[in-house]
Amino acid sequence: MAKKSKKLQDALKKVDATKAYPVTEAIALVKETNFAKFDATVEVAYRLSVDPKKADQQIRGAVVLPNGTGKTQTVLVFAKGEKAKEALAAGADFVGDSDMVQKIQGGWFDFDVIVATPDMMAEVGRLGRVLGPKGLMPNPKTGTVTMDVTKAVNEVKAGKVTYRVDKAGNIHVPIGKVSFSDDKLVENFKTIHDTLLKVKPATAKGQYMKNITVTSTFGPGVHVDQASF
Repeated sequence: MAKKSKKLQDALKKVDATKAYPVTEAIALVKETNFAKFDATVEVAYRLSVDPKKADQQIRGAVVLPNGTGKTQTVLVFAKGEKAKEALAAGADFVGDSDMVQKIQGGWFDFDVIVATPDMMAEVGRLGRVLGPKGLMPNPKTGTVTMDVTKAVNEVKAGKVTYRVDKAGNIHVPIGKVSFSDDKLVENFKTIHDTLLKVKPATAKGQYMKNITVTSTFGPGVHVDQASF
């Protein structure tokens, strides 16, 4: 087992692993126990009682955080004609069609999010093998396959995050940076929490949210009390 650094050991001493903290206390504790020398990302993790093998329990979507993520996302839009002009006007970093397909096939990945108009998906689909494993494939469920490219680009730039349940029933979502005020992190956290409650599958059995943890990049995880939202 890897030896824990002294900084992590010191941070762990401040967190009671047996306790679920109210959301405001949990956020304050995450900031207090952060020891990264950079502006660390704050992330929340949910363990849900869903079975992702069942089609109706594959939770996936996107939400715009009211205070953004603290990271500027680089957006690539696959579109032609007027829609390409619209994407550029909205602030897309890269816009193209078959030329961009070739670029990506050649190993270019200088972007964070892809938006595509539906008519471009046949072209983009050819990149499934390289985009799929990186989680970059556009999808109607996350609003990245759309004719409204202006809205899609604006939302990504405003701090849109995607969430998707993994094979074990977990969801991980960034909610900002440790430099954010406590209030802004709490507001972003509550937005994610409310969104996940709304998308609860009708067929999910037992306690829907089994465990909620918030953490910073290298810091210890802090359990959050669901009743405090």
